[in-house]
Amino acid sequence: MTLETSFQRRTLPLEFPFTISRGTTTETEVVTVHVEDDEGNVGVGGAGPSSHYGETAETVEAVLPDLLAVVEDVGDPHQLARIERRLRETVERNPAARCAVSIAVHDLAATQLDVPLYRYWGLDPRETLETSYTIGIDDVETMREKTETALERGYGTLKVKLGTDRDIESIRTIREVAPDVRLFVDANEAWTPREAVSKIDRLAEFDLAFVEQPIPAENPEGQRFVYENAALPIAADESCITVADVPRIADRYDIANLKLMKCGGLREAKRIIHAARAHGLQVMCGCMNESNASIAAACHLAPLLDYVDLDGSLLLDADPYDGVPMPNGRLALAELERPGTGARLE
Repeated sequence: MTLETSFQRRTLPLEFPFTISRGTTTETEVVTVHVEDDEGNVGVGGAGPSSHYGETAETVEAVLPDLLAVVEDVGDPHQLARIERRLRETVERNPAARCAVSIAVHDLAATQLDVPLYRYWGLDPRETLETSYTIGIDDVETMREKTETALERGYGTLKVKLGTDRDIESIRTIREVAPDVRLFVDANEAWTPREAVSKIDRLAEFDLAFVEQPIPAENPEGQRFVYENAALPIAADESCITVADVPRIADRYDIANLKLMKCGGLREAKRIIHAARAHGLQVMCGCMNESNASIAAACHLAPLLDYVDLDGSLLLDADPYDGVPMPNGRLALAELERPGTGARLE
């Protein structure tokens, strides 16, 4: 079998400026990978690199030729373990770049068999979830308006970014607008341990599901303090990157939040899920600001998860790729009419 590979970089504007505690973005740069076999089957994967983890579109483009050379050399997309092992041996870091290749090869393997990825993995598409829709940091009135827009679009789970001196006011306002939605918040490491415990005590009155990454990942003892004293469950994002982190967070968090762009591939993502379960943690899959070229693959993990935060493509002004149907935010895997991940250029 002969495999031909290619990649393309795109700049995708966001629908609204997106602010977290570390800054504001108005667009995202993604790199899309295509792997085609000699019968015309195409596997699609995407990288949504994050500078917080040391990656940019430029670094992805720089290493992709070496990574794709591995795929061409192996020549069989079903040799997934061998391919991902060699990808790690070829490029140790750059997880988003490796993940784009991992997704494309998985997509091609399932497409060759004419089955969706969830079936290739032996998963039940009925065991699916509803993604959260993220409300970024803004002035309180704008956050109110964005919440009203989310409700009009039918989203029943909202994630709110925090990390300012008006955090409590913001959540109070959103709860007034959306009293019945499932709601959780993400501070992106913005608080100190004592500040986190104090704020979480006040936030608990607003019926939140959990609080994501309240303090910096570099403070493990502070994480333990928050975990032992907080009034709400705590989810690890920046503290949980690869499967090796799972034992380290098991006594400091309630939920492990994996992201494909952090961990470097779909096989590693599944290892994180199983390791987290073994340590008694719930599991969420999140995302960066990404296209369906990568979001679609993450959707197929939903039957293994407790929560999904896969709104990366929903936050774009327009996505050149179609993916898994998401009516009202529900990941409708059983309604997917294409094999593989379902990601296809519109």
